[in-house]
Amino acid sequence: MPILKKEVMQLITSKQNAKFKYWMKLKTKKYRDEFSRFLVFGNHQIEKAQQASLIEEVVTSNEKIDGTLIDVSLMKDLQFTETFIDTFAVCKFNTIKIRSSRILFLDDIQDPDNLGALIRSAAAFGFHHVVSSHKSADFYNEKTIRAAKGSIFDVELSRGPLTEYIEKYKALGYIMIGADAHGSKEDVTYEKLGLILGNEGHGLSHEVKALCDGFYTIETQKVESLNVSVAGGILMHLWRL
Repeated sequence: MPILKKEVMQLITSKQNAKFKYWMKLKTKKYRDEFSRFLVFGNHQIEKAQQASLIEEVVTSNEKIDGTLIDVSLMKDLQFTETFIDTFAVCKFNTIKIRSSRILFLDDIQDPDNLGALIRSAAAFGFHHVVSSHKSADFYNEKTIRAAKGSIFDVELSRGPLTEYIEKYKALGYIMIGADAHGSKEDVTYEKLGLILGNEGHGLSHEVKALCDGFYTIETQKVESLNVSVAGGILMHLWRL
């Protein structure tokens, strides 16, 4: 557990407490975006957040742990999962900037578990910048954070109009390769690469396809397609740094 300065304060026991109300709001995307803050649970996630200097406050129902102390019943209300975790941290949004020759672009990835797994693979294989469309799942959804296993703190995260981001990086010399069932199967080395993955159901949008410099297909047997997080992991490994 990270060693942080313990706040000198009484045990928080009321649901009417202003801090408790604030933490409850951070369980929803609307307020996460409004305050640019999110919650992470458990030792590993807290340690990663501390290493990134993004912790605003540690909150716990365990008297042996340094942090703002709250009643167990309130901690239970703040849980996202059935498995009880006695400590969480309020974190600032990740605003880290990383210059990377590998960028992962996500065109309306809907499932937060897929998004988290892709962020984890991106960190593992040197795609240190992840760009998602507005309609993609939330970077700070609790499922995304859990699936990323702390990697959300290791990459640059950007969200916005995907075509504008793609055009920006094409102008900087990045080759844009889309994952597509009808692409090439030839392995090519790229100095500056943007890998674009499409929606779980309908793949790449027409607007994004029009900006691709090429397409790549993963050959499979007996199955028509792979889960997007699996396909993304394979392709990022193929073009890893």
